[in-house]
Amino acid sequence: MIPKRGEGIIFVYGTNYEQAKAEGKGFKVELVKRGEDLGIKIAGEVKGSKIKKLGLDSIAGVPNVADYLKLVRVLRGVAEIKIENEPVRALRKVKEEEELELMRNAGELTSEGMKAAYEAVKPGVREYEVAAEIEYAMRKKGSWGTAFETIVASGVRSAFPHGGCTERKIKKGDLVVVDIGATYEYYQSDMTRTIVAGKPSGKQKKIYEVVRLAQDKAFQAVKPKTKAREIDSIARKIIDEAGYREYFVHGLGHGVGIEVHEPPTLNQKSKDRLAVGNVVTIEPGIYIVGFGGIRIEDTVLVRKRRAEKFTKGPYTLEAEA
Repeated sequence: MIPKRGEGIIFVYGTNYEQAKAEGKGFKVELVKRGEDLGIKIAGEVKGSKIKKLGLDSIAGVPNVADYLKLVRVLRGVAEIKIENEPVRALRKVKEEEELELMRNAGELTSEGMKAAYEAVKPGVREYEVAAEIEYAMRKKGSWGTAFETIVASGVRSAFPHGGCTERKIKKGDLVVVDIGATYEYYQSDMTRTIVAGKPSGKQKKIYEVVRLAQDKAFQAVKPKTKAREIDSIARKIIDEAGYREYFVHGLGHGVGIEVHEPPTLNQKSKDRLAVGNVVTIEPGIYIVGFGGIRIEDTVLVRKRRAEKFTKGPYTLEAEA
């Protein structure tokens, strides 16, 4: 809870109390004792601080809907509650130098994971086995965890943008969409490559080159003050003109930070303009049901002149022999 005046407070249950005191900076740590009602405790602080309007950054700011309703009830007549996520989201859009350095590290760790993916994708290997090699490689280099559930979607499953990871055995000639992210000191990264288990077919190569061109042109357009939807349009136009309009089924990208999906958004309806310090993904894709999908994604920093990629690694369809 951050009052307009005075010290911010974080309410912590006993399980995490000592860690919060040891690691937290810039706020008071308030213990919520066993059996103590969190809503009533927050209400007491609100009354003591004479707060008349309380904005929650989201309903997720409290454990569940029941707790939210309880908070509304105990503060009735004391303070007005609104869902006001924009102030916090706006602060998180632009990263400071310390944050950017952590995100560079997360990007490097993610790139190490992708190297492992290119080595692991082979006919006969199960999707979850590839995921295990990726996550082990990232952890071994220093990742604090994964930013999201690792995606290794092969064959016809690669046409599902969030295809997850199953026990399916990869077959020779399969497209394999690998979408991964490492976490470093709570900051995250996001990266996708598409790999063929074997020699790519002519159609696979053709679609890959369309997606690769779309991603490259969109990346080159990432500059301060540019409308996010215009960058989406650059990639979408290339895919449209190649005849795959209906197969690009999502927006071009999203912000990344302490969550893997943050503002700004890069899609056709976005009202955002890019600013120096934004970190976003550029991830065009083509998904053809029954054939497969191809996506290429990098985590990118908006800079004054040329954008910087936090994720590196190969831009090729072929896995290591």
